[in-house]
Parts: sequence; C-alpha cells; structure tokens
Amino acid sequence: MRFAPSMSRLGTESAFEVLARARALERQGREIIHLEIGEPDFDTPAHIKEAAKQALDAGATHYGPSAGLAEVREAIAKHIAEEVVVTPGAKPIMFFTILALIAPGDEVLYPNPGFPIYESVINFVGGVPVPVPLREETGFGFDLELFERKVGPKTRLIVINSPENPTGGVLDRGQIERIAEIAAARNIPVLADEIYRQFLYDGEFVSIFPRPGMRDLTILLDGFSKSYAMTGWRLGYGVMPKALAEHVTRLMVNSNSCTASFVQLAGIAALQGDQTPVARMVAEFKLRRDIIVDGLNRLPGVRCARPRGAFYVFPNITSTGRPSAEVADLLLNEAGVAVLSGAAFGQYGEGYLRLSYANSEANLRLALERMRPVFERLTS
Repeated sequence: MRFAPSMSRLGTESAFEVLARARALERQGREIIHLEIGEPDFDTPAHIKEAAKQALDAGATHYGPSAGLAEVREAIAKHIAEEVVVTPGAKPIMFFTILALIAPGDEVLYPNPGFPIYESVINFVGGVPVPVPLREETGFGFDLELFERKVGPKTRLIVINSPENPTGGVLDRGQIERIAEIAAARNIPVLADEIYRQFLYDGEFVSIFPRPGMRDLTILLDGFSKSYAMTGWRLGYGVMPKALAEHVTRLMVNSNSCTASFVQLAGIAALQGDQTPVARMVAEFKLRRDIIVDGLNRLPGVRCARPRGAFYVFPNITSTGRPSAEVADLLLNEAGVAVLSGAAFGQYGEGYLRLSYANSEANLRLALERMRPVFERLTS
C-alpha cells in the first residue's frame, strides 16, 4: 500500500504512547502512577449525565446540522455575534482552521513548548511552523521582542494558548494586548486555544477576542473535556468570523457530518446547570498544584516554577545532565511514575518534564516518594 507523502509529516501525541507503555507494565503486574495524561480524574457531573440520558430517551440519536444544534450554538455564543461551530472534541477546530487558512509555504507562529498537534497539523498541510519560545524566566509567556521579529510577510496565522499546555503558563494582559496590536495591524488571524481558561489559580484570564480590531480575526477554541470532565464525550467548539465558519462547517460535512445530538444537549446542561462541580474541581487542582510543586522543589536536581493555570507542572531537570526522554523513561521503568518528556512538546521543552496533577493527593505524594531515588542517583 502506498501512502501519501503528507502522512510522513503528521505527528502524534506522546501522552498516548506513554500511556500505552504504562498499561503494558500494568499488565505485567506493575503498579503505575499516571501523571502523563491531561485528563481530569473527576467524573462528569451527574446533571450532565442525566441530561444525556433524557436526550437519548427523547430520540436525540439522529443526524443534526453540521455546524451544531441551534440551541447549543446559542447557549455557547450568548451575546457573541460571530458564528459558532460545534465539533466532536476541540481538535477539529484546530485542524479545520489550519486546513482552511494555510497554504503550502505559509508561516504559522505557535508556542513552543506547546501542544504538539499545532506543529503536526501545520506540517501536514505544508505550512511552515515558526516556533515562539516560551521561557521559564518569563513565566513561560511570549517573548514579545522575539515574537515581533518572527512575524513576517508570510505569516498567515498566530496560535496562542493560555493557560498553556504543557507549562501551565498564562499570558498576561500586556502580552495579549501586544499580540493583538501586531495581529490587527497586519490583518493576521489568531487561533486562541482557551480550553484551560477555567483552570486559573492566580491573576486574571485575558482573552484576545475583545481586544481592538480582533473580533474579525480571532478563532476561539474551547470545549467541555477539561472544565466539565467530559474527555470521552468529545464535545468542542469554535467561535469565529462567519466567512471562516462556513468553510469549517463544510469541512465538518466532509469529515464527521455532525456532532452527536445527545452529547450536544448534555453540553447545554453543562453550560447552564450547576457550576459548583467545576469550582470544586478547580479548587482541588490548586491544592494539588501546591503539593506537587513543593514536592518537586525538594527533589535533588529539580527546579519547578509554580504555574498559574491548567493542571500541569513543567519542572526543570537540566541539573541532571540527562535528556528529558531518558529521565522520563527512568521514572516510568524504575519508579513506576508515568510522565512526559518536555521535548515531546517541541525543541524548547528539552530539559523539562511535564507532569499532570490530575490524580489524587495520595498518588501525587507517592509519586514524589518514588521519584526521589531516581533523582538522587542522577545527581550523585
């Protein structure tokens, strides 16, 4: 079978690869603590599940509009005049936006370290990935001076993610406003990945959408997986200018047809129902963040900044003198703790690890205990 050359340019998410290796070890009888997957360990709130059951009983099992059910889009949009497209998960918004806007040779600026699918899809469509390094010394925010130098005549899209995966960094108001000024002045669309916007522990969340000149240039990407612990439901959406929404909807027609109707109706319950479970989950994650950060900073050879958002930490392990992937492998095989190499998120992630603290307090403390002998040996 002959495969298209573009398939060689399509990447993957190492989190699922590490999860598979961890599961294989568990089948051999090993006990593994999972800190590799970015998935809340909370269950979907009961009222959301009940809404899905009621929708199923009411017959919401048929095709729906490719852009999403009208009542769902209205619930998402509220007072936003732009168009909403509902998709099975948020990744299609990322994929379809890049597919619709980027021609071969076009440049896309994106955060690095960053969610690996950004670079993967840019490469797949023949675009040119232009990484914007996120530096630990700036709180993993954009280096605005470097960002401005990288914006050029071939720049066709800017990707931002705040709060950010994998670092937990948050773009502050000054950074957002400057990115908006540059984008608006040059008429460059911005894909704003806000999937972790509710997971903010310190400071304020600032969206680029309402900045001057940005309403017609912003594509907001969001979804239900993180905030409502609905990763397996596959429900996301994009808010975008009408002209782009028409193209994204056609891509939905040509790929998924539509998002499951009963899942969308559960999404209304998520948005309009009791938000206490969300607040409770965020408060718990803040406690876990402090536990994992304080514990990592007590390990030899590890330095960990306190992230302001998301549910990841990105500890610096350069003092070990070992590549990130090697340290991650040692932690999995010797300590039974599954983490990700920072390099899996781009070249500027080398020297770091990504740990998800979407696990119980007891497991986080146990993971720290198990990791200590590995780091003691690496730094001795």
